[in-house]
Amino acid sequence: MLVKHQLHLKKQRDRVAYRMDKLTAKQADISRKAGVLKERMKRKYDEMQRVLEEDLQMSLTQLDMETEAAVTLVEEHFQSCYLLSQDLAQQLSELSLRLERNKPEPYDQNAETEGRIAEVLKVSDPDQIQLDEFKADQLLGSANNLLLFIRSQIPVTKKLFKSYASEVAFDPDTAHPKLVISPSGDCASYTDTWQELPESPARFDTTLNAISREGFTLGRHYWEVDVGGKMYWEVGLTYPSIPRKGQGEDCWLGRGADSWCLEFFDGVYTAWHGGVAHTLDMTQRFKRVGIFCSFPGGTVSFLGMDGMTPLFTFCAGTFSDALYQAVCLGDDHHGTNITPIRLCDAPRSGSTH
Repeated sequence: MLVKHQLHLKKQRDRVAYRMDKLTAKQADISRKAGVLKERMKRKYDEMQRVLEEDLQMSLTQLDMETEAAVTLVEEHFQSCYLLSQDLAQQLSELSLRLERNKPEPYDQNAETEGRIAEVLKVSDPDQIQLDEFKADQLLGSANNLLLFIRSQIPVTKKLFKSYASEVAFDPDTAHPKLVISPSGDCASYTDTWQELPESPARFDTTLNAISREGFTLGRHYWEVDVGGKMYWEVGLTYPSIPRKGQGEDCWLGRGADSWCLEFFDGVYTAWHGGVAHTLDMTQRFKRVGIFCSFPGGTVSFLGMDGMTPLFTFCAGTFSDALYQAVCLGDDHHGTNITPIRLCDAPRSGSTH
């Protein structure tokens, strides 16, 4: 029996070792694929920068050529005027000498000089030398339209996440009795009055939580919440199995294995899952937070939408149940945390990409 047990343990040890090898290989494969994707993305952005730089140089070169031609013409006219002024100065000098010598002989006005003066003044009119400003304005307008288009497409990550925007509404039957859910389900606010509500196994009775009416079981989903003005909040995702009753820590978002959350308290951001805290090196106070979940990737990501700042990503590998959006408002903290949490308007696609 001992030998048999020994053989069994060796076999199990080999199975575990094989799994470790597979995990090591998976880790290397993920890093390799991520590296390839990053390199391809960098090349695309480098190419965009090169194309834009070439277009800029082409436009600037054309403008430089037109400017040089106009400036050269101005210089030529200036030279003609200068030579004429020199000749006129010479003639004035000769007349001055005659006057000084008191020579009254008649002076014949030079018709050739008069004609030259008229011609030089005619062709050197500054108003006749212009840049083609209309064409330049058209070029600038085209560049501005290109800029507006680029701005409408970036940040590309934000645009992509918006394409995954999903309908979200808080479920009043899950909300703690000190939370008030708006009729449309897009706003949760705190009240110091304990509301007399129907008892429900779905309702949180200790933690100031509320979760969404509907859950997701596949695809990719994104939504945003407005948390501006609050000094404490939690937002995230949970399985429907999260405990709703009692004082247990598992009722709090992220403290158990069935929920993920980002917490903000008095300037400090912390990402929670399975009771493990990840304190973020982040000081900016975001008014909007975006939450993205991917069933194919098994990920939950949080983003500060004021500057499209990635905050934290959990990788669950595979989700074992439907995911519901979840929030915790916290109490009013003597009036410093009374602001409600609102679901932000986003393009509603009902996406299951």
